[in-house]
Amino acid sequence: MAERSVVIVGGGLVGSLAACYFAKRGWKVDLYEKRQDVRQPEHSCLVEHRSINLAISERGFSALRRLDPLLEARVRELAIPMHGRMIHALDGKQTSQAYDVFGKHINSVGRNALIKVLLDAADSYSWVTLHFRHELVDVDFDARRATLRNAETGHQLDSSADLIVGADGAYSRVRQRMMTKVMMNYSQTYIEHGYCEFSMAPINDAFAMDPNHLHIWPRGSFMLIALPNPDKSFTCTLFMPWRQFDQIKTGDEAVGFFRANFPDALDLMGEKSMCAEYARNPKGSLVYVKCTPHTYKNCAVILGDAAHAMVPFYGDVIYCGFEDVEKLDEIMLATLQASGSESTETTQLTDEQLLGALDEYSATRAADTDAIVDLALDNYVEMRSSVISYSYLLRKQLEGILHRLFPTFVIPLYTMVSFTSIPYAAVIRQWNRQTLWLHRSIYAATATAVLGAGLISAQLLGLRMPALNQVARVFSHNY
Repeated sequence: MAERSVVIVGGGLVGSLAACYFAKRGWKVDLYEKRQDVRQPEHSCLVEHRSINLAISERGFSALRRLDPLLEARVRELAIPMHGRMIHALDGKQTSQAYDVFGKHINSVGRNALIKVLLDAADSYSWVTLHFRHELVDVDFDARRATLRNAETGHQLDSSADLIVGADGAYSRVRQRMMTKVMMNYSQTYIEHGYCEFSMAPINDAFAMDPNHLHIWPRGSFMLIALPNPDKSFTCTLFMPWRQFDQIKTGDEAVGFFRANFPDALDLMGEKSMCAEYARNPKGSLVYVKCTPHTYKNCAVILGDAAHAMVPFYGDVIYCGFEDVEKLDEIMLATLQASGSESTETTQLTDEQLLGALDEYSATRAADTDAIVDLALDNYVEMRSSVISYSYLLRKQLEGILHRLFPTFVIPLYTMVSFTSIPYAAVIRQWNRQTLWLHRSIYAATATAVLGAGLISAQLLGLRMPALNQVARVFSHNY
């Protein structure tokens, strides 16, 4: 069997992990990234202030573990466990909300540190060649050729491979070219909210707040969050509608806004520092993308944000993008072994088998990625508003009790998304069933209590008790 090769466009988190997986399976890998190598000290700032800190838990760790348990252990060393949300009220009162009744937790990890680890991992494979400062110009999928431009020299080169992987983000050029070859259903939506990052420095060489929580200042239509870093600082991110960003035009107005809405955070950040960062740091947009299919014939596939960009409120690329790579590897390996091969090198896939594996991946993955895009949108509403509502807290408490009693029958939504490998589409189906069941149970319990009170009152007043068939008729209607 001739050697198989892959060109990966995009050397971010998903692209670098994909490079590792393909190399492990025997593929020759050329990874092209348009930015500088962020592992170099002079370029390390390139990923700063471009996105919020990442939160990683089981789905992300699963993909790392499948590749190499030692890589998972390395990432865990960089991570800080967050056992729950710390809700900051306007008066400064703090309330902890645990993520899971059994103590499971998510982990804060800096994007900069994580990408360096993954690039080092990719670089450790002899089959991988990393090309920085190379931007995609065009793709001829049928010829299996990508044309790229060296940003430093202006020179164009053609890179040929058996498979072309687009891991080049929400504005993917690989996806754009793919749309000219397949009837792709595609949507891109900007939400009305943007974000801006801030830093909260250590105080006396210690964390300014509890480091084992994700801190949230929910204010209805907007919020501030803070995630801990290994250097004992916090990365803080303000999410709010663009119209509110537009209303803050001066440093004094920024200080006034924070003083009115996040006074305890402002005291810890410092007025001068916050004001400078608000003026200096970029304001980012929030966009989500849905598309299907994710593949073209047996020669191209898009992964991560290129296939399903989402708002960053369920771990963003870590949960879903890493899982993309893991699922693709699982399907390709299963396809090979279904033919009777005992090899783990998917370079042995025939063209027909590779086509079948990519088709299966696209057919099964699109439903799940659409589901997590919707879940991420819903979780934003939960974080900025619902976490302080009585109905949310009541349901959370009730579900926690039921989950402890019946751990496989009732599973909170956050637990299913963050701490299991249940497919996202199945998560939504189970969540809807649980919601219906809970509503019916609460309705029945309430009706039974009211009826019981009525029967007792009737007996005390000497009134005639209703016949059993009359009582049953009350509960015979659908609800």
